[in-house]
Amino acid sequence: MPDVNTTVESTAKMLGSLSFLSVAYALCALLICLIVKKAVCRLLDKALSRTRLDSRLSGLILKGVNAVLWFVIILIMCDRLGINITSLVALFSVVGLAFSLAIQDSLSNLAGGMTILSSRPFKIGDYVEAVGQEGTVDAIGIIYTQLLTADNRRVFLPNSAVSSGRIINYSSQPNRRVTIDVSASYDDSAEKVKAALREVVEGESRVLESPTPVIAVTEYGDSAISYTLRVWVKNSDYWPVKFAMTEAVRDAFDRHGVTMTYNHINVHMMKD
Repeated sequence: MPDVNTTVESTAKMLGSLSFLSVAYALCALLICLIVKKAVCRLLDKALSRTRLDSRLSGLILKGVNAVLWFVIILIMCDRLGINITSLVALFSVVGLAFSLAIQDSLSNLAGGMTILSSRPFKIGDYVEAVGQEGTVDAIGIIYTQLLTADNRRVFLPNSAVSSGRIINYSSQPNRRVTIDVSASYDDSAEKVKAALREVVEGESRVLESPTPVIAVTEYGDSAISYTLRVWVKNSDYWPVKFAMTEAVRDAFDRHGVTMTYNHINVHMMKD
């Protein structure tokens, strides 16, 4: 460890070497630095306001630049006053490294938040799927993204996981496709089953005419034939139409005499 007396003596010599002229030069340098900092921040603020960046991200960038400029001003002032800035920079580097290691998870979430705010994969009010969770985006923070689930739970998702994972935005497009898969007996003709499904489509006024609804055979299973019904609706009508049409399929099959099957095994007994 350095000798305390030596440190005190060196500090006293440094303070003693200060003159009125050197202090005046330092104050002038400080005034110039403050003017330059203000001008740089104002220009940056104007430049950011012309972009499409989120206001929170713009504010974060301004704060970061402001902190860097203050650090530069402190170094300039120390140099003007004759203080050795090499050791000061080394000290700040060590402290900064230790601090960044202590909060590396938060820094990762911060970087993820900046990515989300700049790329805008979703906005508040969108229904999304991310990190294995589905819900309506309620808030987009710097560290966490908040979702409200269908059963009114609030889920906090770390932005690092959200930005690095797969995101499905169900609200980004004005229209959405409703898909209903059903099965019918091999004893029922395909035309009869399709007629029943067409009746379901015609009975739902919220179905869009374009793209054209699709009714098709998709698979010949072990116990039944699989059919797919696909229609397009407005995004806001997705769940009401899906629930209504799913319920209507059963009634339409009953009216047309179509048998809805389930997995089963037929056993045939044969005599010798």
